[in-house]
Order: sequence, then structure tokens, then C-alpha cells
Amino acid sequence: MSIQTSVVSAAIEQGVMSIVLQRPEVLNAYSEEMLDGLVQAMEEAGRNREVKTVVISGAGRAFCAGGDVKSMSDFTPLDIHDFVGKLNYLVRSMSKLEKPIIAAVHGYAAGAGLCLALACDMIVASDDAKFSAGFAQIGLVADGGGMFFLPRTLGTYRAKEMLFTGKILSAAKAQEWGIVNEVFPASALAEETKKLAVQLANGPSRTYAMIKKLANQALTADLEAMLGMEQTAQTVMASTADHREGVQAFKEKRKPMFTGE
Repeated sequence: MSIQTSVVSAAIEQGVMSIVLQRPEVLNAYSEEMLDGLVQAMEEAGRNREVKTVVISGAGRAFCAGGDVKSMSDFTPLDIHDFVGKLNYLVRSMSKLEKPIIAAVHGYAAGAGLCLALACDMIVASDDAKFSAGFAQIGLVADGGGMFFLPRTLGTYRAKEMLFTGKILSAAKAQEWGIVNEVFPASALAEETKKLAVQLANGPSRTYAMIKKLANQALTADLEAMLGMEQTAQTVMASTADHREGVQAFKEKRKPMFTGE
């Protein structure tokens, strides 16, 4: 199975859905068609039992340069409202997808492109990647979940620094600040991302789905609520075939063979 539009492509191999943004001539800046393609890919990833992990990357010289400022300059306030509504739908779809999503960032992840990466569950980057939240430089606030993810990822002071100044973070600085999980040489990014994605695809997928759900809720829940959710979740997880296989593999000192059941 594959998804192919003029601006988004998606293909499945070894349990990994690889989604590629295909507007390299504008550094993969968002268009409405791109948003529609990404939503379509997320919906397919949710339906398709073959998909265990998702990777999002960009074609050409960048991951995603955010909104297409030139085309959006003609938008009316109502157009902006509707466009951000589509962006919100995408972010919700990513949050609800019960499978890990990895952003593989090279070149620029700017504005809403940075927010797209932050909406993923993990971010890996090439050593030439650059991250910025330059919304204020064109008189806007962050959207696409940026006002949610940035303060929670960086703390309020560093988030405000990025949002006020539009400063550009190198891949190394982004890793130091907690945005990026791993940094690889540009020549190795695709290979290392695939290795990580396949590792997750072969893991206990129901457990990953529960971890994602609880970790996302932990951003807003208090301790008492999280303790209750952990207790319920652990009871469910303990009844899975993957848990039994994990315990048996531990006893037998071998690598577990998870099935997602």
C-alpha cells in the first residue's frame, strides 16, 4: 500500500510507514493539499494493521519551513481560521495515533515545521538541521501545537526566548535543550532513522500505544490521576501476549519476539 499525492508520499516497508513531504521547491512549506495528505496518511496508519511505526521526513533541502508565507499573505482572517483548523486536526490525529511517530529532520524545521516535528513522539536530526520558531517575526503566535509543545519541552523561559527572538538552534543545541533525541551525520540520517523505526516496529505495539497515551496525558494530569491511570494500564498490559513473551524471553535469556497481541 502507498499514498501518493503531488505533495505527500507514503509507503510501508518492514512495518514502517515512511511519509515524505514533497514540496522541495519551497522547502516543504505547508499548503492545504499537504495538510490533507498528511491527515490521509495518519488515518491510513491508524487503520492499517501492517503499520507499526511512522516516520515523517522532507524531500530536498529541508524538513519543513512552516507555513507558505507568500501564498498565505492573501488569506483573509477567515481563511487563516480555517487553515489553522486543518492544522489542528492533523496534530490531534498524530496525538491520537496509537503508534510511535518519528520526525527525521534535516535542514530547516521552522515555524509550523518545528511544531510538526514536536507533534511527533521522537525527533532525530542530521547534524546540519536547524530549528526555529520565527512566528513573531511576521507578527504571529505559534500554531500547530507550538504554544503547547514548546513550553512543555523547553520550559517557559527558553520557549519565550525562541518565540520572542526567532533564534535559530543548531541540531546540537536543540539536543542540549531537549528538542532532539539523537543527532546523526547527514549522510547517516536515513539509515539510522530506519534502524530506529524498524526496532520500534518489532516492539510491543500495544505497550507503545499505552505509553504514548499516558505520556501525553502526563503533561496535564496531576500525580493522583497518573497513579490511577498507571494502575489500570498495568493491569491491562499484564494480560497481553507480549507481556508473557517478554517474561518468557527474560527467563530464557533471549530476545523477545513480540506480536503486538
